[in-house]
Amino acid sequence: MPGVDKPDLQAVPQIKGRLSFIYLERCAVSREDSAITATDVRGTVCLPAAAVSVIMLGPGTTITHRAVELLGDVGASIVWVGERGVRYYAHGRPLTHSSALLEAQARAVSNIRLRLAVARQMYEMRFPGEDVSHLTMQQLRGREGSRIRSVYRACSKETGVPWDGRRYDPGNYAGSDAVNQALSAANSCLYGVVHSVIVSLGCSPGLGFVHTGHERAFVYDVADLYKAEVTIPLAFRMAGEHPENVGAATRRAVRDAISGAHVLERSVHDIKTLLTGTDEDVAEEDGTDVLCLWDCGHRVVKGGVSYADETEQK
Repeated sequence: MPGVDKPDLQAVPQIKGRLSFIYLERCAVSREDSAITATDVRGTVCLPAAAVSVIMLGPGTTITHRAVELLGDVGASIVWVGERGVRYYAHGRPLTHSSALLEAQARAVSNIRLRLAVARQMYEMRFPGEDVSHLTMQQLRGREGSRIRSVYRACSKETGVPWDGRRYDPGNYAGSDAVNQALSAANSCLYGVVHSVIVSLGCSPGLGFVHTGHERAFVYDVADLYKAEVTIPLAFRMAGEHPENVGAATRRAVRDAISGAHVLERSVHDIKTLLTGTDEDVAEEDGTDVLCLWDCGHRVVKGGVSYADETEQK
């Protein structure tokens, strides 16, 4: 409301002290003092805005300008998504004021040694128990391809669904068999959830380590961490159940599987670990509202200071 001051940044809870993600659908989102309200036919629920990391707006939601203003003031992200977050449409702003994760991502993806190290770590996250520290990128691709083919064969044997390889034509979804349709639907849902997490953390969806050259390259990298566990087995199971609409049935099943596997929480942890070696909120602790000036190398100097005298002396 008019007259409510913008909160002091130090009074806003750090990321680790907030609720991670709030998903809303089929309701009207507004503001009451320093709280976000969600109203539907059952009544109104109040959410303390400063305690929320990300508001995910699903189908049937409307949001007022004042609510967006409040969420922006407390550093919360707004992401417009499909049902239960299985489609990413747009986002309002990243959660953090700091560019630390984005800079770490850019630094790692621009250095061949660091980029290869991240790619190896991604493989180890997917298939633990293997030593890939000596493998080249080409060898990693070959090893990953072999492991994924084994996952497909195992799921086919378990469900009795025939498997003749991945067949995906974006322009002809209905032209593929049921299991490939289910895989396409399931992976699309997973991409939506991961995309939401990436932009909420302030990272770039386009700076991938294994994938490259596409605006969602990093999305595909991170999503691959969970396919063998979540979307591939689920797609075979759905194809084996022969639903009338395999795509729609798969999307509903993925919605529940993503929640059960805690993909949102795990992807936050995994992205931070890949880029910084830790999942601690170091950017928050360093002061998210501090703007510095680059001073060559890894050095920075304080912003908001006149360096005229220093320049004249040099």
